[in-house]
Amino acid sequence: MEQFFLVTTWVIPVLASLILHEVAHGWAALLLGDKTALRAGRLSLNPLSHIDPVGTVLLPGILFLSGSPFLFGWAKPVPVNFRALRFPRAGAGIVAAAGPLMNVVLVILSVLGVQLISFAPPFSWGLWFLVNFRNMAFLSLALAAFNLFPILPLDGGRILAALLPEKWAYEYAKTEKYGLPVLFLLLVALPVLGIDLISPFVRAIGGFLAKIVQGFVFTG
Repeated sequence: MEQFFLVTTWVIPVLASLILHEVAHGWAALLLGDKTALRAGRLSLNPLSHIDPVGTVLLPGILFLSGSPFLFGWAKPVPVNFRALRFPRAGAGIVAAAGPLMNVVLVILSVLGVQLISFAPPFSWGLWFLVNFRNMAFLSLALAAFNLFPILPLDGGRILAALLPEKWAYEYAKTEKYGLPVLFLLLVALPVLGIDLISPFVRAIGGFLAKIVQGFVFTG
C-alpha cells in the first residue's frame, strides 16, 4: 500500500502536468485555425498518445541518476503547422504560451484542492488526494517556469521569437538546431561539474508565477 501511495502520488501529477501542457498547445492551435493536432488524435487525454520515450522516461531517469539539481521531462510534442495559424508569428507565440498557462491553471486548481481537503472532514482517501494536489502544484509550477526559459525549442524561445522584430526572429530561429544539445549541457553536463545555470532561473520565474497564483487564489 505504501508503494502504491508513493507511485500514484507522483505518476499521476507528472502525467497530468505533461499531457495537459501538450493538449493545451493543440487546442490553442485548433482555435487559431490549425487542425493538425486534432487530425493526429493528439487532443486526447489518453497517456499512450503523449508519452515520449526520451522526454517522459529516459531524460528524467538520466537527470535523477546523474544527481542533476533539476528534474525535467516532456510529453510527445503536439504537431503544429504554424503556417496554418491565423497571424502565424503571433499565433505561434500564443500556441507556445498555452502550455505554461495550462500549468499555471493546474497550480491554481491544485492549491484550491489543497484548501478544500484541509477544510473537509477527515476521510479515508484524504491524504492521497492532498499529496496529489501538492505534487501537482509543485510539478506544474516547475514545468511552467522551465518551459519559459528563452531557448528554442522550449516555449519561452517560441514566445521570444514571436516578440522579436521579424529580421531578428529569423536569425534567432536558426539556433533551434542547437537547442537540445544546449539543454543537455545545461541539465546534465554542467551540473556534474557543479555548475547550475538552470535552477536560479526556474526559482526566479517559479517565484514570480507563485505570487500570481497566490494573488489569484487568496484575493481573486
